[in-house]
Amino acid sequence: MDSNTLPATESRNWLREKMDNDEIDLLALWNTLWRRKWSIITLVFIVMVLTTLVVMSITPIYRAASTLLIEQKGARVLSIEQVYGVDGSGNEYLQTQFELLKSRALAERVVRRLNLHTHYEFDPAQQEPPLVDIRGMLKNFDINQFIPGIVPEDLEEPIPVSEDEIIERVTRAFMERVTISPVGRSQLVRINVDMADRFTAAAAANALAEGFIDGQLDASMEMTMSATTWMNSRLSELRLNLQTAEDRLQSFRDAEGIVDVGGILTVTASELSATSDRMIDARRNRAEAESEFRQVQAMRSGGWERLASIPAVLSNPLIQTFKAEEARARARVDELSSRYGARHPAMEAAQSDLNAARASLRTQVEQIVAGIERNYQLSVANEQSLRRSVEENKEQIQDISRKEFQLRELQREVDANRTLYDTFMTRLKETTATSDLETANARIVDRAVVPEHPIKPRKSLIILISGIMAGMFGVGLTLLLSALNNTFKSIEEVENKLNLPVLGILPLLSKKDRKAMAHMFSENKDKTFAESIRTIRTGLVLSGIDKPHKVIMVTSSIPNEGKSTVAANLASALGQMESVILIEADMRRPTMARSFEFAPGTAGLANLISGTATLEEAINIVDGIDVLSAGVVPPNPLELLSNPRFKEVLDKISQKYDRVIIDSPPVQAVSDALVLSTHANAVVYVIKSDATARPLAIKGVGQLLQSNAPITGVVLNQVDIRKAKKQGYNYGGYYDYYGYSGGNKA
Repeated sequence: MDSNTLPATESRNWLREKMDNDEIDLLALWNTLWRRKWSIITLVFIVMVLTTLVVMSITPIYRAASTLLIEQKGARVLSIEQVYGVDGSGNEYLQTQFELLKSRALAERVVRRLNLHTHYEFDPAQQEPPLVDIRGMLKNFDINQFIPGIVPEDLEEPIPVSEDEIIERVTRAFMERVTISPVGRSQLVRINVDMADRFTAAAAANALAEGFIDGQLDASMEMTMSATTWMNSRLSELRLNLQTAEDRLQSFRDAEGIVDVGGILTVTASELSATSDRMIDARRNRAEAESEFRQVQAMRSGGWERLASIPAVLSNPLIQTFKAEEARARARVDELSSRYGARHPAMEAAQSDLNAARASLRTQVEQIVAGIERNYQLSVANEQSLRRSVEENKEQIQDISRKEFQLRELQREVDANRTLYDTFMTRLKETTATSDLETANARIVDRAVVPEHPIKPRKSLIILISGIMAGMFGVGLTLLLSALNNTFKSIEEVENKLNLPVLGILPLLSKKDRKAMAHMFSENKDKTFAESIRTIRTGLVLSGIDKPHKVIMVTSSIPNEGKSTVAANLASALGQMESVILIEADMRRPTMARSFEFAPGTAGLANLISGTATLEEAINIVDGIDVLSAGVVPPNPLELLSNPRFKEVLDKISQKYDRVIIDSPPVQAVSDALVLSTHANAVVYVIKSDATARPLAIKGVGQLLQSNAPITGVVLNQVDIRKAKKQGYNYGGYYDYYGYSGGNKA
């Protein structure tokens, strides 16, 4: 529905809904993606091709796996495992075994057993050189002569590496290729080795399983041999340590005369807490007294009047009473001074009362100030006294706490030595009866076999994921660019966002001067442009078939959108059928004088309104139409257009011509267009394609609708037809396709 058929209230409500509507238009998003479909498909194809080339160049990795069964040992009465703290049951035990399978020592055992440090996957000398040899380039190019010290000296002569360092490096690299994973909720564990050499991968997986079992047996035998000897020697040391700790504890009790430290500490702590609470109150009172004292000190130089303005003084009831008396006395003096002279008895009595009130107020202020100073001194003294008491209590508590700490430390040492001695005595008796230290707790269930198929890279999945990611990136980039470009690019966008009909579109022209743009229709140099102007003319005429539009205003959102060009060429098109006058009402930035090459100082609309020129003197004939330029630019164009004289001039012109075309200033620049719209029968709104921001146009149309402007339709100006067709926009019905010539387009 055409917006000018809506009531003004409904139009304003529609515009408000348009500006506040934040819903996502899925159809618009789909159209945006559809217009860029080939770009997105091309991006996906290129990324998938590149990914395929990269994936094909990656070395395949094989995984060999062996399976171990780690048996949980039941708790035995006499077991050496309790000597070194290994529990043979529970999830913690199994987790410990898993971590042992990941240990560096086991990995080093396998590296030495299989001589992996000579394998081509771990020996850099046997690997293919990198595509870009940075070390070689730096060695051949002495950059130190340009920037001294930037290249370390070791790049010139490599430092020899020992065999142990090589083994350590290979061990770390081999550990990165090993993964240990439990099998479900069982006691089985799978040892996985990932390598490019599938035969070595199987051998390494089996070697890890065998090495783990060998390590368990070796550890058990070693502990069996050393446990008894070590515990015997250690037991004698523990006995001596226990005796020494007990002697030190007793000596400390005797030396300090300690009976009960806890009771004394509790009483002293209670006194300290009470004193601390009192000191906190005293500190708060001192802070308040100090604040009042600082205010007094700051105000003392200003006399007793400034002291009376201090909040502590002002809040005193007596001060408020004396101030009230002073105010009444002053009011009495002010009242009598308007009737009597200074020597009148009533005036002298009132002045005497005022002086007495001020003296009383001053005396009371000085007394309160003196009280504030005394209160501050007492607060400071009280705080210092309480602080000394707190410090004395702290010193006493600290002394008792030090003794208590030493006593408890000695007691803990005695308890720890006694517990350790009893534990070792028990474990020594158990160890002598242990008979199963040489058994292993693991066995191989499945040995690793040579894998047939690599586990990575998963080429098809990688290529598919890369295509999906490229597609998502293309879609996201397309939507982002579309969201950032919030301009009008199609007829549908104009009609959907503004709810206004599009009268026509004007193609993007090659760069021309302003004079050529104003004469494009009359000179008929561009067939496409001329046909587009005729389409706009037809739409404008048909929109007022029942009630012809006498006064037509052409405006836009901001300057440089082509409204003056549209107005001039539309006037030329209408001038072929009717008597037309083109009025330049944009008196802030007039352009018609330059476009039509009027002589400097040519009279125009401003002269006509101000009465300094007649209509015949101000009108110029150009291309078969009458043109009324702006004339001498006034200092107050808005006041001139709001003058009743302008309406009289416009009515007079309307009686003489069939059509009156008004070139109006932009809506967003000044408010002149809103004033002019009240005199128009039709308003043509010009929008520059791919340049005018949607919020600006919506706001401009809204301002016109709020002023009850009869907006007839929109002209989409400077449309790049080639670019628009590539992006999938269609202008059928608004653009003369058969008259289109690509040679004269930008």
